Amino acid sequence: MKLSAASIRDDKAGWEALGVKLPQYDRAAMAAATKAHPIWVHFGAGNIFRGFIAALQQRLLDEGLAWRGIIAADTFDYDIIDRIYAPYDCLTMNVTLDPDGTTSREIIGSVAEGLKADSADPAQLARFKEIFREPDLQLISFTITEKGYALYRPDGSLLPAAAADMAQGPAGARHAMGFVAAMLLERFNAGALPLAVVSMDNCARNGEKLQAGVMAMAKAWCEKGFVGQDFIDYLSDEKKVTFPWSMIDKITPRPDPAVQESLEKDGIEGMAPIVTGKNTFIAAFVNAERPQYLVIEDKFPAGRPPLEKAGVYMADRATVNRAERMKVTACLNPLHTAMSVYGCLLGYGRICDEMKDADIVALITRLGYREGLPVVEAPGILDPKAFLDEVIARRLPNPFMPDTPQRIATDTSQKVGIRFGGTVKSWLAAGRDPGGLVAIPLALAGWMRYLLAVDDDGHGMELSPDPLKDELRAALAGIEVGRPESYTGQLRAILANASIFGVDLTATPLADRIEEYFVAELAGVGAVRRTLRAALA
Repeated sequence: MKLSAASIRDDKAGWEALGVKLPQYDRAAMAAATKAHPIWVHFGAGNIFRGFIAALQQRLLDEGLAWRGIIAADTFDYDIIDRIYAPYDCLTMNVTLDPDGTTSREIIGSVAEGLKADSADPAQLARFKEIFREPDLQLISFTITEKGYALYRPDGSLLPAAAADMAQGPAGARHAMGFVAAMLLERFNAGALPLAVVSMDNCARNGEKLQAGVMAMAKAWCEKGFVGQDFIDYLSDEKKVTFPWSMIDKITPRPDPAVQESLEKDGIEGMAPIVTGKNTFIAAFVNAERPQYLVIEDKFPAGRPPLEKAGVYMADRATVNRAERMKVTACLNPLHTAMSVYGCLLGYGRICDEMKDADIVALITRLGYREGLPVVEAPGILDPKAFLDEVIARRLPNPFMPDTPQRIATDTSQKVGIRFGGTVKSWLAAGRDPGGLVAIPLALAGWMRYLLAVDDDGHGMELSPDPLKDELRAALAGIEVGRPESYTGQLRAILANASIFGVDLTATPLADRIEEYFVAELAGVGAVRRTLRAALA
């Protein structure tokens, strides 16, 4: 059986015999209505979108609470559209993995169209302009990762793509923020039509980051005469354009070979993952955990789908911020980062296997319960301790979740400032002695040790992608695993960098402790394990 619009239309009994839930609506009618009068465009067509956000709209379509779907767009990896969306008629096989080993399958059909946000493609660009001039359009949303919003390098200089867009104006904009600003200009020129611009990325104050990127681009254009002040005023008027904040949480790891095998065993064709030209590992199916959370600031000047009826928490900004801080600084993300670097160092290939390691469990348990929870503010809609209990007892140990520490370790330099720096600042603000922190300095020492690219058995290991990897490794030059005496203070300059950690750690007692743990972890084979165990004893 092939995943296609014709197949799910003409062979419903065959799909259902395989335990696959199908869309419960007229998909052809939905697609036609969506293309004619779109209400929702989503940028970032990867797994979190397909396995979570698109599934939310499917719930509404299934229940008759919506009649139009989503248009998916990718700003970075156009192969996803050409090789994952187009061949499968924008359908996704969604496989949910439960801790007891059971799975459920559903074909998500709420995506009506897949587009490439490529200003160099005249047909695609024309279609985007048409969409953004549509009066019915209510929201555009994003899962492009935190890097997608960045206009500047860590040293404050503009990224080349951002600099080019600012200099050349909206025509032909290539950076994601330039492209979005150019499309908002289309909407402004169509009558200053209202719109919600919603980041759903897993990063702190995501709406603020998105707004900053769009506004920086628009203001640069205004200074150069490409747009007028009236466009800036339009983007600044919350009766017209809003940038709601959100908190999102659902683990959607890379496609798992076991899931692929189970689908193919049942005769479902075309499930083999591909690697795109941009090195995205992706398949026609998404495998993901069942728990999921999405909290969105309820600011939609053009209206919105009834997302609360699909399980989304609609709230005010303060509640969203508290929920996000609960997850990102205390109850999930710091645990993920800490166990990812130590998982790599200790030779693990799966997160769930790490949860059988008493030393790693001790690390994240202390990190969550003793260092994060005491300074986290409850959001009201979610209980932090219950959330943390679920993470440690059910989500991370799920043996059927094929998530890896190597995936989680990607872009660690972009994460530590929020995931750990936020808690450090909260301890300082509360008048707590940061010297009482153990798991956080252990995690940061472990990251520095990880950057040496030598595991705890003394073998070389491949590092995950990170925009600061080369710069940080250069700063650690001269340090050798097995020779603690080769450390001569190289960490100090890194630890003083508040742009990485959110705080100058050398102005706190933590820098000395990080150095102490780091040097201990240099002492030959097994030193990482010994240091971890001794510090947490």
